Amino acid sequence: MSTSIHKTKDGSSTLYSDTFEQFYHNPNGAATESLYVFFEKSGLINYLKTADSLTILEIGFGTGLNFLLLLDILKQHNIQIPVEFWTIEAFPVDAETAEEFDFRDHLVHPDLNDLLPSFFSDLNPGLNTIKPSEELNVTLNIYFGKFEDFTVETLRADFIFHDPFSPEVNEELWTDKTFKKLAQLSSPGSVLATYCAASKARGAMCAADWKVARTRGALGKREMTIASLSEEKLTDFKRVNESRLAKRYMTGDFD
Repeated sequence: MSTSIHKTKDGSSTLYSDTFEQFYHNPNGAATESLYVFFEKSGLINYLKTADSLTILEIGFGTGLNFLLLLDILKQHNIQIPVEFWTIEAFPVDAETAEEFDFRDHLVHPDLNDLLPSFFSDLNPGLNTIKPSEELNVTLNIYFGKFEDFTVETLRADFIFHDPFSPEVNEELWTDKTFKKLAQLSSPGSVLATYCAASKARGAMCAADWKVARTRGALGKREMTIASLSEEKLTDFKRVNESRLAKRYMTGDFD
C-alpha cells in the first residue's frame, strides 16, 4: 500500500494512504487525538491506577503511535503490571518508513521513539510476538493480516482501540459482524473507544449488543464514541438510543 509521511499540526507524524485516500490520524494532531480518544476518554489512564493486569486489542496498528503512548505512560508512572497489547494490521509499513516517524515532543520519555522501527522489522504474515522493553512487563502481539482471519480463543480484552480507516472507505471493519467478534474477544467490562461518530457505525455496535454512548470528540470534532458490554462503564456518558439505532441498522436505514 502506497503511503506518504506528513507532520500534523501538533508536530507528530502521520501517514497518508493513497489506497484509502485518508490520513491515518487527525491532521490537526495525531498524538493529541490518540491520547484523548484512547487513553483519556476510554478511562484507561484511571484504570491503570488500580489494575493488576491489562489486555488491549487494537484494530489498526498504523504507525504504532497508540502502543508507543502506552509504553510512555507505563514508564512515566513506573507501572509494572503484565500488559498484553494485541493489534491487527493488514498493511504494515516497513522499518525504514517507521524510522521517519517522530512523536518525541509528545513523550515524557522521547527515547522510546527509537523503538518504532523494531516493531515493524521482519514482520511475517500471521502472529508476531515482540518484547519491546526490558524495563516493562509488556508483550506486543502484531497480527499481520485481516481481522476476519484473526482468532485467539483465550483473548479477553479490557480495552479496544477501534482505529481503522473510516467506514466510508473501510466498511468491513464497521459492521455488526465485526463488533460481534470484538465482543467475543472482550472481557465482560471491556470498553471500546473510537474516533468515529457515524450513526451507521454506532448502529452496528448496537446490533451487536454493545452499550453505546457519545462524548465530545478531539480537536474540534463534535463527537466520538465510547461503547461497553457493561452499562456501568458508561454512567458518565450520554447513551444513544440503542434499540432504535440497532433497528435502523438491521433494516438498512443507513444504506
